[in-house]
Amino acid sequence: MSKKRVFAIFMLVVMAVVLSACKEKPSSSRAAESVTRTARQAEPTVAKPDLTPDAVGQAAKTLDFALTDHNGKQVKLSDYAGKIVVLEWLNYDCPFVKPHYEAGTFANLAKKYAGKDVVWLAVNSTEYADIKANKAWAQKYKLPYPILDDHSGKVGRLFGATNTPHIFIIDKAGKIAYEGAIDNAPLGKVEGEYVNYVDNALAELTAGKSVSLNKTKPYGCTVKYAN
Repeated sequence: MSKKRVFAIFMLVVMAVVLSACKEKPSSSRAAESVTRTARQAEPTVAKPDLTPDAVGQAAKTLDFALTDHNGKQVKLSDYAGKIVVLEWLNYDCPFVKPHYEAGTFANLAKKYAGKDVVWLAVNSTEYADIKANKAWAQKYKLPYPILDDHSGKVGRLFGATNTPHIFIIDKAGKIAYEGAIDNAPLGKVEGEYVNYVDNALAELTAGKSVSLNKTKPYGCTVKYAN
């Protein structure tokens, strides 16, 4: 074998080794990435609102469902035809949800509009949720409304719920009149004037008006759907 050929083979081997080393990340870099990835998974994330389907105006009859509440009773959306129905997506492990329950945000609204043909239903689409845990949560906060078990995620996906909390309001005509956030104060923090979007929407609907602001960006943890 000629010296030129031997040298050429040698250079090819060297280049292959160098390229291989360039492709493989240092162990310290891989470890750092692993830590960062773990931290991101542990943090409550704010779902991208542009992933939410535009549900406003959609007929609720195409979204009818039957779920079991925390007392073991079957609840159908169609049972409340002719009423205003609020659907609140819940995950009791979400740090964006807990402050609202501690402050009574949802319960107070449910009580405020209970005598005005408004029905409030919480939906738990968290994959590890169950009726027993839902009941414990409802009892802890003395909720005036039921928590519906949707651990399969079927109803959550049907509506396109992406966050906890995520609110859908269905009007008396059976159409989605509002979809989005409960208010403009994630974790109780707000810049400027506080606005409760759901309170405003319900005030307009119960007064026989259309909702002036019918869609907002939902904030909170992503819904932990079953795979």
